[in-house]
Formats: sequence, structure tokens, C-alpha cells
Amino acid sequence: MDYLQLSGFVLLGFGVGCIGTLIGAGGGFILLPVLLLLYPDKSPEQLTSISLAVVFINSLSGSAAYAKLKRIDYPSGLAFALASLPGAIIGAYTTQYVPRNSFDILLGVLLICIGLFLFLRPNYQARALITREYRVLRKLTDSEGTRYSWSYNMVTGISISFLVGFLSSLLGIGGGIIHVPVLTALLHFPVPIATATSHFILAIMSLAGTGAHLAQGNLDSTWPVVLSIGAGVVAGAQLGAWISHRTKAEGIVRVLAAALLVVGIRLLLL
Repeated sequence: MDYLQLSGFVLLGFGVGCIGTLIGAGGGFILLPVLLLLYPDKSPEQLTSISLAVVFINSLSGSAAYAKLKRIDYPSGLAFALASLPGAIIGAYTTQYVPRNSFDILLGVLLICIGLFLFLRPNYQARALITREYRVLRKLTDSEGTRYSWSYNMVTGISISFLVGFLSSLLGIGGGIIHVPVLTALLHFPVPIATATSHFILAIMSLAGTGAHLAQGNLDSTWPVVLSIGAGVVAGAQLGAWISHRTKAEGIVRVLAAALLVVGIRLLLL
């Protein structure tokens, strides 16, 4: 790898880390389509292994930044992360059986569906419900003294987390791009808490998926790419967390939806 390629991968990582941390998605939904364009001849399992390894680096760095803001719901995040682990491992081993063309189409359709959902339900993120219907009540105060209260159904959260773990490892997108809408729309997490907790879940989930890819040898020849992108991701994740601290939740969700639609359509046109 020459100096120009190295610089390009570091810059790519910086952008992935910044945007991914800003919306709590890990950045895999950005990185993987770029890798698909850069390496048209590589197999899905090789590309997803690179993406998941970088997502782990990003989510770990982002989680550290969000921990300082005291916005991570650790009990809920740990429960959902543990529920996602079996799905993440199964998904990592399933990728090798998906043909490249089918992989591109599946990923594109999934991203478009999530993006449309966010546009069709623009007000979902404003509701952090506390009702008798939900068994788990959570309260959290962040580093600025802002208080958050919400409640959710633990069975629903665990069931969805297994599916998110499977899809995230299968497609190499990390899962945060799915988990943030799930946490906010279905489990009623406030957006600032959802983005931070999603990163915490993602760090554990992507580590499991990366471990499965390591066991298969999918990362053996790609470490220079992973480490160069990862170096940029660490710096970008810190900037993304800093920006999220000063950005309204509505703006974060709109950026997320627009990015999903653009990337999904681009994948279908490959």
C-alpha cells in the first residue's frame, strides 16, 4: 500500500467515524458500499470482515466519548448486546453463502426501507414514553444535568436485538443503523440516549462478528486496510460525538434517513 492509498483510507475512516458516531450507527452503512465500489472482485465475506473490524474500532472510540457525556444506558445496552451475540456469530458464518449480486441487492433494499421508515414517521423520535404497558422503567441524567425518563418492553428489545445481530454481521453494516430506529421508534428511547447506547451495543456485537471472521481467516490479507481506516475512524468518532452534543435530535435523524436512501439507491444501481 503506497502513501496515497494510505492517506485515502485514513480520510475515509475519518468521515466514517464522524458520521457514524454522530448518528450512533457505527459507520458500516457508509464504509461497506465504498468497499463494494473499490473492490468489485472481492467476496462479501472479505468485505464484511473489513467493515465489521472498522465498526468495532469506531464504536469503541465513540462509546468512550459518549461515556464522558454520561448518555449510555448500560443495563439496557448490556442486555441487548448479549441478546445480539448469537445472531452476530451466525450472520458472520452465513455471509460466505450469499452471492455478490444478491448481497448488493439485499443491502440496498434494507437501507432504503429503513430510510423510508424514518421519513414516513418524522415525529417518532420526539416521544419518550412512560406507560403501564412497558415493564422496564429507565431514568438517566447526562453530564449537562439533562434528565431523561422512558420505559420499554424487555422481551421486544431482546428479540429484535438477536435479529439485528444477525443482519449486522451478515451484511457488515454493524447494526447501529438498525438499532437506533428500533431503540427510538419501538422502545421509546430518547434520541441522545439511543445513539450513545447503540454505540455501546455495537462495540460488543461487532467484536463478536469480527471474532467469527478472524476464525474463518477472512481478515488475514486485509489488516493494512483495516488499520489505516481504523486510524482515521478513532479521530472521526471523537468529532462525531462532540458534534452530536451540540446538534438537535431532529437533525440527526434527518441526516440518517437521507444517508440511508442515497446509499441504498446507489447499491441497487451498481
